[in-house]
Amino acid sequence: MEWYIALLVILGGLMLMLLTGMPIAFSFLLVSLIFVFFLWGGEAGLRLVILNIASHMTRFVLLPLALFILMGEVIFHSGIAPNMIDTLDKWLGRLPGRLGLLAVASGSVLATLTGASMGSTAIMGSLLTPEMEKRGYKKPMSLGPILGSGGLAIMIPPSGLAVYLGAIGWISIGRILMGIIIPGLLMAVLYAAYIILRCKFQPSIAPSYAVSPPPLSDKLLATAKYVLPIGLIIFLVIGVILLGVATPSEAAATGAVGTYLLAACYGKFNWEVIKKSLWGTLQITVLVFTILVGAYAFTQILAFSGATRGLAKFIVELPVVPITIFIGIQLFGLMLGMFITPIGVMTITVPLFMPIIQALGFDPVWFAVILLLNVEMATTSPPFGSGLYVMKGVAPPDTTMGDVYRAALPFLGCDLIAMAFIITFPSLALWLPSIMR
Repeated sequence: MEWYIALLVILGGLMLMLLTGMPIAFSFLLVSLIFVFFLWGGEAGLRLVILNIASHMTRFVLLPLALFILMGEVIFHSGIAPNMIDTLDKWLGRLPGRLGLLAVASGSVLATLTGASMGSTAIMGSLLTPEMEKRGYKKPMSLGPILGSGGLAIMIPPSGLAVYLGAIGWISIGRILMGIIIPGLLMAVLYAAYIILRCKFQPSIAPSYAVSPPPLSDKLLATAKYVLPIGLIIFLVIGVILLGVATPSEAAATGAVGTYLLAACYGKFNWEVIKKSLWGTLQITVLVFTILVGAYAFTQILAFSGATRGLAKFIVELPVVPITIFIGIQLFGLMLGMFITPIGVMTITVPLFMPIIQALGFDPVWFAVILLLNVEMATTSPPFGSGLYVMKGVAPPDTTMGDVYRAALPFLGCDLIAMAFIITFPSLALWLPSIMR
C-alpha cells in the first residue's frame, strides 16, 4: 500500500470515529488496534503493540503529569486563589481596565499553580466576571481577559500539556518547561498592553470607579501572606529545574508537597480537600493516560505503514523554503484545534510532523513551544475551543456564545503577535533552556 493511501485511510478512520462522538482516547485506540490487527499479522501484532505501549507507559518521565494535575486540584479545592486575587487587586490602583489587568495578573500567577487552562478560566471567571458586570464592564472586557489569561496555564510551568508533548514527541520535558516561560510572560504583557490601550481610547468598555487605596502596610502584609508563599511553590517547580538541582519528576514532587504545605498553612488542609484533590487527580490522570496509550499506538501504526516516512520525504522535498513549511504546519494545527481538543491536536500532529521538523533541522524545543502556543490559541478559537465553553458556563446567564466568540478574538490577535515574535526570534524560547545546568 502506498504511504499516502495508508495515511488517508488511517486519518479518515480516525475522523470518522471522532465525528460519531466517540471520546478521543477510544477513537485513537480503536483505529490503531484495527490497523494493527490487519497490518501486523492479527494476534501477534496486537501482542507486540501492547508490549511496546507498556514499555512507553512505564517511563518515569510521565510522573510530572500526574503531580502537576495534583497541584492544580489542591489549589482549586483548597480555595487559595481568592485571597491571592484580592491581594493583586490592592496593587493595581486606578489603572485603565483595572479588573481586566487583574485577570491577566491572576492568570499569570495561577498558571504557576494549576497547570490547567480550563481550571484557571473557571476560577477567574467565577470570581471576577460578576464583579466586572457590576462595575459596568462590557462583554469584550469582562470575558476576553479571562479567556486570554486562562490559557496562560498552558504556557507557564507547570504545564501538563508540555509534559504530554514532551512524552509523545521524545523531547526533553525540562527544556520545554523552561522554554515556555518567556513566551508565556510575553503573552501576558501583550494582553495587558491591549487592555490598557483599548480602555484608554474606549473608556465606556470598562468604566472607571473610585477605589480607596489601602495603606501600604496592608498591601505589604497581604503580599507577604498570600503572594510570596506562591513564589516558593514557583521556585520548587521551576527554580530547581533551572538550577539543575532536580529533574522535572523531582520538581513536580516538591511542587505537589509544597502545595499541600501551603494549604495547611492557610488552614485549608483537611480530609475533604485531600479526598477531592486525589479523586480529581485520579480521574484526569486516567483520562490523559488512556489518551497516551492511544497516541503511542497511533504513532506506531503511522510509522509501520510508512505514512510518517513518506509524508516527511514528500514535504522536505517541496521546492519551498523550510520556514514556509514550518508556518504551514502551525496553520494546520490551528485549524485542527478549532474542532478537537488540545490533546487531540498534539496526538495527531506530533507523530506526523516531528520527523519533518528534525529533517528540516529545526530545534525540537522551539517547535514544541510554538505548538503549545498554537494549542493555547485553539482553546479559545471558535467554534469549539474548550475554553470558550468553560467561560460560557461561568459567565452571567445573559451571555451568548456570540459574546464569548467576539471577546476572544482580540486576545487571539495578541497570541498571533507573540507567535510571530517567537518564530522571528527563536532565542525567546531557547535562551532559558540553553542556560540550564
